Parts: sequence; structure tokens; C-alpha cells
Amino acid sequence: MTMAIELARFTVKPGTEDTLLAERPAMITALRQRFPGCVAAFLTREEDGSWLDILVWRTRAEADEAAARIDTVPEAVSWFRHIAESGGLRHVEVRDSWIADTLVGDPR
Repeated sequence: MTMAIELARFTVKPGTEDTLLAERPAMITALRQRFPGCVAAFLTREEDGSWLDILVWRTRAEADEAAARIDTVPEAVSWFRHIAESGGLRHVEVRDSWIADTLVGDPR
């Protein structure tokens, strides 16, 4: 099995960034309950103001299933209302990796 990373680029509707961030924890919790193959999630903001959502999945199959059935997670559907324009979704397979024992900013 090969781990996969999901990359979703988008822009946010003006004035909704605070709500997007406030609703993120509940959306990720619901997504992980529905699709337990999601092992990490990072929401990033690019220099041009666009956003890149990065989700790490145990397998490519789990990533593909979640992408096809994300509309079954009401919290995700609700969170998507903040997206002004999608720049696309793609999956990449991890061919090699290294993970630190403790990540910077890890709340543990």
C-alpha cells in the first residue's frame, strides 16, 4: 500500500476567512470519522492569497473514495460554501518519506 497526499487549491469568498478557519476543526473531525484513512490535514495560505488544503491518506484508494463521497459529510459540504473558486483536486502517491518524531507546533 502506498500513502497518498491530496492537494486541493482554492480561493475563499471575501469576508469568510475567519469562519472558514473557525469551522475547520469540526469539518476535519467529521471527515475523519467518515473516512478514517485520513491521517493528517494541513490548511495553507499561499503568497497570492489562494489556499492549498493538504490531506494525507493511508492509501490512494482511501483518498479516492473520500473524494468521490465527500458529499456524504454534511460538515464538509457546509465548509465548501466558503470556497469562491476551486483550482482543482489531485492526488499524489508518496514514494519516499521521513517524519520527525515531534513536529514543530505539535500540541503534545
